[in-house]
Amino acid sequence: MSDDLSPEDLEDRLIDFAVRVGKVADALPDTRMGRHVADQIVRSGTSPAPNYSEGCAAESRRDFAHKLSIGLKELRETKTWLRFIRKADLLPAHRLSDITDEADQLCAILSKSIHTARTGGRRS
Repeated sequence: MSDDLSPEDLEDRLIDFAVRVGKVADALPDTRMGRHVADQIVRSGTSPAPNYSEGCAAESRRDFAHKLSIGLKELRETKTWLRFIRKADLLPAHRLSDITDEADQLCAILSKSIHTARTGGRRS
């Protein structure tokens, strides 16, 4: 994890991200496509925070890395749904740029945390 980001700060960022994803979902059009995408993005976008929280209570480095890997997988899925929303013109691109940037940053943080947990902090 980033040297200046505490576990509590990261959990807060993941919770804030989940709230923002919910707002994106609520802004989607009330069409069959809009409802489908809203359901999918809410599932994937709200999952990383509780997975991270579970990881922080893990019994081993391996379990910690596994929980964070699930959160990372869900963040990547959320990024894909954000791209889909943009490409399908379900919401304007400017509305999605900040949340997409945050998803990228969170993916990078979790990836680094997973790598550190798996290698015990050794440089490879």
